[in-house]
Amino acid sequence: MAGRGSRLRPHTLTVPKPLIPIAGKPIVQRLVEDIAKVAGEKIEEVAFIIGDFGPEIEKSLLQIAEKLGAKGSIYYQTDPLGTAHAIKCAEDSMQGDVVIAFADTLFRADFQLDKNSDGVIWVKSVEDPSAFGVVKLDNYGFITDFVEKPQTFVSDLAIIGIYYFNSAEKLMEEINYIMDNNIKNGNEYQLTTALENLRAKGAKFTLGKVNDWMDCGNKNATVETNSKILEYEREEMLNHPASAVIENSLIIQPCFIGENVKISNSKVGPGVSLGNNTIIVNSNIEHSLIQENTRINHGNLSNSMIGNSAQYFGVSREISLGDYSVLDFLSK
Repeated sequence: MAGRGSRLRPHTLTVPKPLIPIAGKPIVQRLVEDIAKVAGEKIEEVAFIIGDFGPEIEKSLLQIAEKLGAKGSIYYQTDPLGTAHAIKCAEDSMQGDVVIAFADTLFRADFQLDKNSDGVIWVKSVEDPSAFGVVKLDNYGFITDFVEKPQTFVSDLAIIGIYYFNSAEKLMEEINYIMDNNIKNGNEYQLTTALENLRAKGAKFTLGKVNDWMDCGNKNATVETNSKILEYEREEMLNHPASAVIENSLIIQPCFIGENVKISNSKVGPGVSLGNNTIIVNSNIEHSLIQENTRINHGNLSNSMIGNSAQYFGVSREISLGDYSVLDFLSK
């Protein structure tokens, strides 16, 4: 999770993308918890590969691991040299069986890991596979090829960025080989190169098919993912915290409402998340993601994302407003 998250600016100028809350929880926390459910056993360690995020954010990441009863580790990728290079940065934690995930995606799945195979690749059928890395299968369901962004159709099974390996040591052997020999694809060291080398040596990889794959790459995708997660967790969202104050307002579920939220003379929902201490007055908001300590007055918002400690006064239908920003259409 060392990337800059440039496609989600301005929101990632102050908060790393994997720590942006979706329905009240940071993206990376949701991802770790979802992987733990699929793994079906206790997670011993969670290693986070990050950039220069600062001590407060590192503390938050370690707390995510602690909530699972796991050891938390922090590693740094200071140069953007590819997915294999990122894993190399965490080599000290690469022992035994391991799940590797890139923290800009969420998923829903009901399968269990196949521990009898050498690895499991999470995939989802997509309409346009040319934008993704895809896998080809043999008649027995094992992967025969990893193809990066095919320009002619070879498969519609896109790799979503989550992988299981029963031997981290074997994976590291291949990553060290491609880096020692400067084998690059697109001027970066790619995990798919290591996967193809393992497969060529006889490793058997099977599929983990997900029911839903939710992107958090840009504003529109993140807002849509927020609405989907709220729908998946509709029952959990029905009970608002006792500290929330809702006056003369209509809440259309599903919505996430944080602690000390105040809503008056407004209609909120469906598909809206409101972070802690946010105030909504005289507004109509749907399918939007509003973070903490933010005030909205006379907002008419849809498909919008507003950061922390922001202020919005006026009328609009769609907006993306970063942390500590003020937008005022009402002042003379």
